[in-house]
Amino acid sequence: MITVNPLEVEGMHYTAVTVELPKTNLLVISNEVGYIMCGALDVDVLNHVLADRKVIAGRAKGVKTIDELLHAPLEKITDASMAYGWEAGMTGKDALLKIA
Repeated sequence: MITVNPLEVEGMHYTAVTVELPKTNLLVISNEVGYIMCGALDVDVLNHVLADRKVIAGRAKGVKTIDELLHAPLEKITDASMAYGWEAGMTGKDALLKIA
């Protein structure tokens, strides 16, 4: 099943997507600038293979719900996200608010 819902974080609007897969979920929270995602995100591909796209993205590992994704520390971020003040270790929520 795929679930797409609007998500409001401190008055800012995002889209939350959950894809239920066998034995795992794919989780994404995005807006028109960038996104955070569960451990399925391959940050190295975005930084190296697709570097010219300057994707703003971050990955949190071990999350199972959208709420956990919001509150978990980002384990890895793209190089391009640093221009928005993102840092590894910041929460997903804090990162999203920087691209609002």
